This record gives sequence, structure tokens and C-alpha cells, in this order.
Amino acid sequence: MMSEGISVNRIRVMRRIALFVVGILVAESLHAGTNTVYNFLRLDVSARAAGMAGSFVSAMEDPNAIFYNPAGLSTLQSSMASLGFFKHLLDINSGYLSYSQAFDNIGYFGAGIVYTNYGSFDRRDELGNTDGTFSAGDVALTVGYANLLEDNLYYGANIKFIYSSIADYASSGLAADVGILYNIPESRVSLGASIRNLGAQLTSYAETKEDLPLDVVVGGSVVPRGLPLLLNVSFHKLNEDADEIADRFKAFSVGGEFTLSEVLQLRVGYDNEKRKDLKIGTSAGLTGFSGGVGANQNK
Repeated sequence: MMSEGISVNRIRVMRRIALFVVGILVAESLHAGTNTVYNFLRLDVSARAAGMAGSFVSAMEDPNAIFYNPAGLSTLQSSMASLGFFKHLLDINSGYLSYSQAFDNIGYFGAGIVYTNYGSFDRRDELGNTDGTFSAGDVALTVGYANLLEDNLYYGANIKFIYSSIADYASSGLAADVGILYNIPESRVSLGASIRNLGAQLTSYAETKEDLPLDVVVGGSVVPRGLPLLLNVSFHKLNEDADEIADRFKAFSVGGEFTLSEVLQLRVGYDNEKRKDLKIGTSAGLTGFSGGVGANQNK
């Protein structure tokens, strides 16, 4: 009788997840576009997520889940903070800061900030003469809330304010993220779905307003029995138009986190879309692959 109750409950939960995903796809189909603004919001946040190729929609017990699926905040066991810095090519830098905390009988709250600075550029007039310098940068401030909907089923939502500037021009926007996460402890599986950057520009650089980089993501995680491995897979941009149904699933990423010891973790990842878009001619090399090492200290 108990197993039947668990099965019925699981079917009900899976139906809710399916309805959530379908609702997202219907809503997103009304706004899907290829020319978008604030594309820095697509960058990976945290070295752990980047090492696993951004396959983080089903991540648990990580404060940076706020940037991928806010429902993941509900799985934190204690208050947590995270910060990081990325050094990109040339003078481009980016970084982030996140913090999450639970409040009794209220839920889980989180906050985060991500930024990108593109460095300085020479300002030139119409004749090509140097006329000083200018800079460009982006920043997004996020506030999130998450809680338990029912046993092992979590939900979450964010609101974010976005500001971008280049030279004497600036733009601002307001967006929301929503997500759902389902954990199956006995199978060591978690399933997640989220919609990111649903919103609009408040002010544009000039007179034309552009779409935000909307992204519908669905994925899962599993810890195979007998292996010290966390395996993640995510399907991105499910809201974007495609000629064939199968083409909607070509933007996927896979990540693995191997626990080598109580201290060291090895991470590898593969992003199929990046490999397709960034390869030069017929040569791809290691394009789309990522990796990293993490060290744990004092838990």
C-alpha cells in the first residue's frame, strides 16, 4: 500500500512538472527571438557551473542555483555565500556574489549580483581621429524566494534589475526567473526546469527596445550507484524556433563531478551548442569542452 501511495504521488508530481514546462513553452513561444540584449546573462556563473558546462538547472545545495533555477535554494542545509571572478580574453572581466538564507515558517531567500566589464576603448570621430576613451559594462541584481511545495518538490522565483552602459548610452530592464525542482532520494535523481530572463527593457540605448535573452531549460542529475560521480544534463533554449522538433534539443550540455577524495573534486563538461557555433571551418579541437578542479576545506 505504501509503494502504491508513493507511485501515485510521484505521478502527480510529474504531471505538475510537465504542466509547468508546457506552460513555459507556450508563454515563451509568444516572445521567442534571435536578436536579444543583455546577453551577459547567458554567461556561466561560478567556476563549478562553468566546469560542468552550465548543466546546472537541477543543482542542489549550491547558493549559485539562484542564477540557474531558483527552486534549488530550497535544498540548502544552511546559510551559504559564494563569490567569484572570471578573467576573459583581452580586458573583459566578470564576477558574481550570491547569498542565501532560510527563515523559519517563511521560506528561503537569496540575493545575487553578476557583472561584466568590457574594459576601455578608444573613442574616435567620423574621420578616425582619437577623441579620448570610453568604457562599457553590464550588471544584474537578483532577489529570489524558494520553498517546498510538497514532499521533495520545490519551487522558486527571482526578480532581477538589469543595467547596461556603453559610452554615453545606457539601458535598463526588469526580468523574472521561475523554476521547479523535484528530488527522488531513493533513486538519487533530481529533475529541474526553469525559465530565465522573462521580462523587458525599461529604457533602451536608443529608440528601439529589444528582447531579453529568454531561456527555457530542462534537465536532470543522477548519482550512479557505486560511483563517486554526479552527472548533470541540461537542454537549453527550448523556447527558440527550430525547423525540426529534434533541432530544439541540440542546445544541450552535460557535466560530471567526480569526488576524488574528501578534499578534491574533478569536473568536466561538454556544451554541444558552443562546439557547433565556435568551431573554425572543419576544425573543432576541444571547442565546447570544459573542466576544472575544486577543493573542499572545513566542509
